[in-house]
Amino acid sequence: MRSEREMIDLIIAFAQQDERIRIVTLEGSRTNVNIPKDEFQDYDVTYIVTDMKSFMENDEWLNTFGKIIMMQKPEAMELFPPAEKGFSYLMLFDDYNKIDLTLFPLEDLDEYFKNDKLVSVLLDKDGWINREIVPTDVDYHVRKPSAREFDDCCNEFWHVTPYVVKGLCRKEILFAIDHLNQILRFELLRMISWKVGVETNFSLSIGKNFKFLNQYITEDLWNRLLSSYRMDSYENMWESLFTCLQLFREVSKEVAEMLGYDYPEYDQNITRYTEDMYRKYGR
Repeated sequence: MRSEREMIDLIIAFAQQDERIRIVTLEGSRTNVNIPKDEFQDYDVTYIVTDMKSFMENDEWLNTFGKIIMMQKPEAMELFPPAEKGFSYLMLFDDYNKIDLTLFPLEDLDEYFKNDKLVSVLLDKDGWINREIVPTDVDYHVRKPSAREFDDCCNEFWHVTPYVVKGLCRKEILFAIDHLNQILRFELLRMISWKVGVETNFSLSIGKNFKFLNQYITEDLWNRLLSSYRMDSYENMWESLFTCLQLFREVSKEVAEMLGYDYPEYDQNITRYTEDMYRKYGR
């Protein structure tokens, strides 16, 4: 595997030789001092260019970076339409380095720097960037919820719980798994992240997809959370559901107390409904 220095030098050297490329930036985890470096980190690179179309006419220029064994071009896909400006090449090479390279139009430079603060400038040929750019993950810090946001999270969690119950009672396990995993679990993780935020004065990020969460919660909470991922049978699904309900109740009451918010009473109604349905259909 080529080293970080080799990869960065290659990325910059190509840009220096191409007049269409005026600015090169590095984003993501490789600019974040709070994340340990390892071989799995992508090189999230943006070439800010004068002419995107000429790059997009063929892909031969991408061979400069190595032998590509897998590539995705999100903006060229129909099934997964892109949400951002620019054109991206997500490339995995035969030495297992990965470059996520985005072309971005120079005329929208101001917009680019509004999108993300976790950016390091590698090359600025024309001095367009007239201020110091210091990478920071502040945009990814856990944010203090308002009272309404807190209640919305609780409402979504308890409102969707009967859907999981309905799927289990009807013996529609995929329906139940989907609602538990995609909705209930996300709101549970969101609530736990708010607990971490309160305890750390909302001063840090817990990473994409909550990946650093285990570093900031107790071993007991972590193990109970992991136990709720057992969903390969109806028995395990019911157990996981009840675990999620208990965890959400404990953590959200704790967050409510710390922030001075009201905890909703409908927890009791939905818990009673869930227990009644389990007694009728789950045994």
